[in-house]
Amino acid sequence: MAVRIRTAPPGERRLSWWDKLYLPAIFKGLGYTLRKLFQPKFTVQYPEEPIVLGPEFRGRPVLVAEDGKERCVACGLCARVCPPFAIHMQAAETDDPKERYPVIFEINMLRCIYCGLCEEVCPEEAIVMSPEYDFVFRTREEAIYTKERLLVDKKELEPRLRWLAAMRNRQFGKSYRFQVANNIHSIKARSLLRDGEEIAS
Repeated sequence: MAVRIRTAPPGERRLSWWDKLYLPAIFKGLGYTLRKLFQPKFTVQYPEEPIVLGPEFRGRPVLVAEDGKERCVACGLCARVCPPFAIHMQAAETDDPKERYPVIFEINMLRCIYCGLCEEVCPEEAIVMSPEYDFVFRTREEAIYTKERLLVDKKELEPRLRWLAAMRNRQFGKSYRFQVANNIHSIKARSLLRDGEEIAS
């Protein structure tokens, strides 16, 4: 099958005498610089003044803790999708035959590239990108964050969780509505039902 290639119209890249002087582009750049020169400056005296970032910022990944335990059901999707293989986990059974939990959950922060893919694939919203960006470690061992270091209470991550809900399902409440009582197969849905909500968020 032949492929037709559309060529540019003749004379598309020809410049006029005025364009060849490049004066319009130079004056445009100088005008932008002069406008910015007299605008108020945005300067933060970091680290004395902390920078407050919005919920869309992707900081270090953390595990969401709800009622004192992790939301994670050890499905392994985050470890599988992680491009630099920074996540290591090992699952174990719980009393609930529908669920499992991670006995071991580690993230090597030297490998993590903060892409947010682990957050996107998680069905329980158990791993999210936190607003924390200022952390250091002196050895390679300190860079491996265990489950205990990764657990963060859900209340501290509410802005990020709300932002994710709005970004993932913008038409929620407009097109699809369903009862949580009919969808209690997940930890997230069970917690919503326990809180008295009728529609999943």
